[in-house]
Amino acid sequence: MLAHIDLAKAETSAIGTEIGRVAALGGLAFLLVVFAVFLLVIGISLGLGEWLLGSMGWGVIDGVLAFLAVAMAAVLFALGISGRRIGLAFLGGVLVGILIGVVLGLGLLNQLYAAIGDAVAIAVDPGIRPLVVGMLLGGFVGLIGGIVAAVSMSASGGGRFAAFAGLTVLGVALGAFTAITFGPQVGAAIGITVGYIAWIAFMGIDVARTGIDQEALKTRFTPVQTIETSKETLEWLQKRMPPGIGS
Repeated sequence: MLAHIDLAKAETSAIGTEIGRVAALGGLAFLLVVFAVFLLVIGISLGLGEWLLGSMGWGVIDGVLAFLAVAMAAVLFALGISGRRIGLAFLGGVLVGILIGVVLGLGLLNQLYAAIGDAVAIAVDPGIRPLVVGMLLGGFVGLIGGIVAAVSMSASGGGRFAAFAGLTVLGVALGAFTAITFGPQVGAAIGITVGYIAWIAFMGIDVARTGIDQEALKTRFTPVQTIETSKETLEWLQKRMPPGIGS
């Protein structure tokens, strides 16, 4: 009898060793496959960045933003945000990205600034005329936005001045940035990058505006039917118990 027990122990130990060996090799294989997928995705991202956008750096940036955007969308979907709302945010990001890519890639704003500078005959070198006009127009738009923000906000004088000055400086910076002639590749790269950022921003704004339905989320992870059925069963049993039992 003891011999059979020792034999069973030995076989069980051997089987456990084999299971551990198979599990370890399976885990190693899984990790290698995941690593290979990561290399493939990273390689494609870098290759597309170099081929389409002229630099691997754009591939890295856009790849990171793509993963972050998809991860955020997955989390929001898991929290109960409808696919329609996430899809609308994605569509908004696509439209923003296309608009920015076309405008910067074709240098439309640079041409507009140059045309305005030529029309009003600004006394500066024609080579920097678009930059000067862009900074002036951007500063003017930022100035108007800063005045509106300062008047409408309920902060103290320091906060209003910070909003006023910040928007004015931002307008000047955007005017100077949009006066640059980027070319089709860099313009498209910036458009894609801004599109991903816009998608993330639109999802965040949508959630901040409507919030998460916490009651619906709680219901999804609470066995409501089981609880209600158990209560009904308990009430049914209590009604049929003899007096004095279960009270």
